[in-house]
Amino acid sequence: MDTAFRQQTLAQNVALSGTGVHSGKKNNIMVRPAMENHGIKFKRVDLPGTQEIPALFKRVVDTSLATVLGINGAIVSTIEHLMASFAGLGIDNALVEMDEYEMPIMDGSAKEFTRAFTAAGIVPQRLPKHFIIVKKTIRVQDQDKFVEVRPEPCFKITCSIDFDQCFIGKQCLTFDRTKHNFEKEISHARTFGFIQDFELLKKFSLGKGGSLENAIVVDKDRILNPEGLRYPDEFVRHKLLDSLGDFSLLGMPIQGHIVTHKSGHTLNHMFIQELLNNKTAWETGPATMELDTGT
Repeated sequence: MDTAFRQQTLAQNVALSGTGVHSGKKNNIMVRPAMENHGIKFKRVDLPGTQEIPALFKRVVDTSLATVLGINGAIVSTIEHLMASFAGLGIDNALVEMDEYEMPIMDGSAKEFTRAFTAAGIVPQRLPKHFIIVKKTIRVQDQDKFVEVRPEPCFKITCSIDFDQCFIGKQCLTFDRTKHNFEKEISHARTFGFIQDFELLKKFSLGKGGSLENAIVVDKDRILNPEGLRYPDEFVRHKLLDSLGDFSLLGMPIQGHIVTHKSGHTLNHMFIQELLNNKTAWETGPATMELDTGT
């Protein structure tokens, strides 16, 4: 069996720490290898006796500011960048131990998670990956925003954004994990926001850990970060990164082409619900695609 179609986990433990962007609280995390079919799960070690929280859509309890999972009163928040790293690197099984509820924002991207996982090593396991194999197109739309998935013998995601009121403008990007390098091309893209949004968050005692060190801040037609952008189209690359994290909550990768336009966490999760409700539009099983391993 081609290793690209086998489940994967980490070769060793990975320790990371940082501050939550909204809570401002330090969180120490330990990411541990896990056995086949374990999936990605979170464990609040600061709350002894609480259940592990599977990284699955049915455990989503809030998407207003970030993706939040919960079970029996225990929550883990702002997980999308970590989940994007798992998805982008093809890691299927891991246990994430945390001593606070909010995942560290790090530098506002998935760079530190991705770099640490790559350094630790990613190892194939014995059992095959299972995919959601899309058979019919599914689409959710909210005015001019939409998310859809189309049957294709691959996994691709195309994101587009349109901020015609400022210099960001229109940007579009397609990512295929078998052809593109997630660490180099996507993982470094930082979260972004407008100065008025950050001021509003501060007013409501949110964004306590936010700064120019972990976000791109836009003020009218300029970027406040003195170092500028990491990619000319860093904004759409980060939207794609977030989408990878959101769609990973299906619990298995998709064989198909996801297309999003002006989407965010809330619409992405509405799409996941619609997909799960339309059981005749997909099936699960080992991949049926021809793998192109070009980079």
